[in-house]
Amino acid sequence: MKIHELELFLIESDRCDGPDRPRSLLVRMRTASGLEGWGESAFVWRPDELAARRDSLLAALSGRSVFDIEELHSLDALWPPPIRAAVEMAAWDLLGRVLRQPLCNLLGGFYRRRIPVSVRLEGCGCETAANESRELAEQGFHTITVAGSGNPDDDAAAVKAIRELLGDRITLRLDGQGLYDFEVARDICAELEYEGLQYFLDPIKTAEIHPSAVLGRQTNVPLALWRSIRAGGDVFAAARCGAAPFVVIDLEQLGGIAPAKACAAVACAAGIIPVLGCRASSGVSTAAMLHLAASTPAISIANEIAPCQLRDSVLADSPEIVEGMILVPESPGLGVEVDRSKLERRRPIV
Repeated sequence: MKIHELELFLIESDRCDGPDRPRSLLVRMRTASGLEGWGESAFVWRPDELAARRDSLLAALSGRSVFDIEELHSLDALWPPPIRAAVEMAAWDLLGRVLRQPLCNLLGGFYRRRIPVSVRLEGCGCETAANESRELAEQGFHTITVAGSGNPDDDAAAVKAIRELLGDRITLRLDGQGLYDFEVARDICAELEYEGLQYFLDPIKTAEIHPSAVLGRQTNVPLALWRSIRAGGDVFAAARCGAAPFVVIDLEQLGGIAPAKACAAVACAAGIIPVLGCRASSGVSTAAMLHLAASTPAISIANEIAPCQLRDSVLADSPEIVEGMILVPESPGLGVEVDRSKLERRRPIV
């Protein structure tokens, strides 16, 4: 069974207004028999270059067996890593459909069938963050991530307001998004030391791992790394210098499902807790995250998703959400179907 055709679709969120609406690139991979698989990346090309990019990718992929997924990671044409992740995701989806098995079974089987998620609160003030977190808690979401604004006073106030309103009903995280100098990050840690944060993610303005280890020795707030984890070696380096007890594994950043699963294994062996991180998604990459989490025992705590992933979908039927957990689709491949009419409505006007 060989790759025969490839299509690229640029889509944008229909939940946001303005020129900076989130966009996604969808990849549709097809065999000569008509079976297809879908992949997704938040890394996008311009609409006017999609045709040339598609021709370049198809030249590298056409005629390759859908079973040779590991070989995709050696192709120079699949660069940068987010593009490789989208193509690899489509190949996994297609392979599952060829074998008539859910992706989870190809990755090791169903260890769990419900995946807990942490919903992110972004771009909102202290009072709004507290109110939105209460609404999420009432919907059954037990883990909330506050996305840092770059203003340390506002971020600390938002965390305190949520904790005061909800107490121990929720698990609370803060994502610094790499916005703070070392001294500011240390001050935030001191202020939030008794607020029960599960972790403070990417607190420092650096892609280097060692400064987090220095900060970790000066605070009791657990730290986590996302943006500096780009390969299994980065997880090993974080463990070796004691940089953080948590790492967030991002399929796009690592270049696919296979390297993400390998990173989770490294983290588990090193005594670090792995969490999956998924950027704004139209539903396809969220489904891939669910299958990876379902098949990997080490990924046991709530995984990071953006709020729009719960409602901003091009899928015919979005995965079911029950008590803050998303049910893993069990149909072949990723287990989801792209609604072509939704896809066409979401294409940007150029």
